[in-house]
Amino acid sequence: MLLILATTGGSNLELGKKVEAAAEVKGIATTLIDLSDYRIPLFCMRDYEAGPGEDYAKLHRQVLDADALWVSAPEYNGSIPPNLTSAIAWMSTQGDDFREMFTGLPVALSTHSGGGGQKVLTAMRTQFGHLGSTVIGREILASKHKEPNPDSIDAMLETLKKMMG
Repeated sequence: MLLILATTGGSNLELGKKVEAAAEVKGIATTLIDLSDYRIPLFCMRDYEAGPGEDYAKLHRQVLDADALWVSAPEYNGSIPPNLTSAIAWMSTQGDDFREMFTGLPVALSTHSGGGGQKVLTAMRTQFGHLGSTVIGREILASKHKEPNPDSIDAMLETLKKMMG
């Protein structure tokens, strides 16, 4: 199963829906989630005892069950959206399966961003690579002036499909 993770509603969720539709045509089972619908608090050691909140368990299970991950995130001040960084920080501290979740996991990256977008793609590539994921080479960079290329989406899905076995 391909987990499509849109970190925000709006344009990145719409991009996720395009990926979901293209995956359906290819016979790839998907789950699309909007991370902004999940109430996961900001990761902070001061508040660590309070835990990651009720929605965390659902996200944790979805990532663990995924055979591949497609992340669609806007660029926030030249980097990764805080909700994605925070969710990953909680995952890295809330169990003994953290490495299992990410090591070797095929990951595709995309952005629909008002501010360039290349910096968030580079930052996510670095972070997911550091976690042990296998980030595919091709990526999607879209904006209000540049629609995502359907051929690139298809090619990326084909790559993920091969990696998923």
